[in-house]
Amino acid sequence: MYKRVLLKLSGEALAGVSGTGIDPATVDRVVDQLVQLNKSGVQVAIVVGGGNFWRGRQGVAMDKVTADHMGMLATIMNALALQDAIEKKGVPTRVQTAISIPSVAEPFILRKALRHFECGRIVIFACGTGNPYFTTDSGAALRAAEIKADVMLMAKNVDGVYDCDPKKNANAKKYSELSYMDVINKNIAVMDFTSVTMCMENNIPIVAFGLSEENSIIRAVSGEKIGTVIHK
Repeated sequence: MYKRVLLKLSGEALAGVSGTGIDPATVDRVVDQLVQLNKSGVQVAIVVGGGNFWRGRQGVAMDKVTADHMGMLATIMNALALQDAIEKKGVPTRVQTAISIPSVAEPFILRKALRHFECGRIVIFACGTGNPYFTTDSGAALRAAEIKADVMLMAKNVDGVYDCDPKKNANAKKYSELSYMDVINKNIAVMDFTSVTMCMENNIPIVAFGLSEENSIIRAVSGEKIGTVIHK
């Protein structure tokens, strides 16, 4: 259904059940799906978070800007881990960063990213927007708009968007569809409002789904009704 997709992966998603570090089995399961999509002709971009290594100030009395920059550096570790795992399966990738680290990865250049798609490469975007006070969700929405992605996929630890935390409330209601304004007006915690607004202004649908479900990324890209769809 979709020809160019942007997948937002949280750092915690790569950690598996432990919640920290990188779980090879989880990464392998994600990468198998990305490789299959690439070989079927889907252009895949990834934005990865860094919460498995560093999340905010973590209870430390630290300057917000410093803490955010540390989080950006954490996303690079995850991006390089994904790159290594994908290329071991025979698919070329490029990591592009919003903070310049030329000995490790390319700086983000839109024209280069589009050229990588044309050459059949998977592109991994790291460091969010490159600015403090912005989440990696905002970075994902920004990159999705810039590359003109057909959809933004939000791979989460739960199987969609609920009206309250399903881990704490057994009666939590799962939404199959929401409008952008529903998310904003009802203050639904799926992503920050900057991200939602950017997707709304650029008419980019969002599909939030559970990463742990079998072949969930492939199913979301193929248009199967999975998780929660956020659109007009």
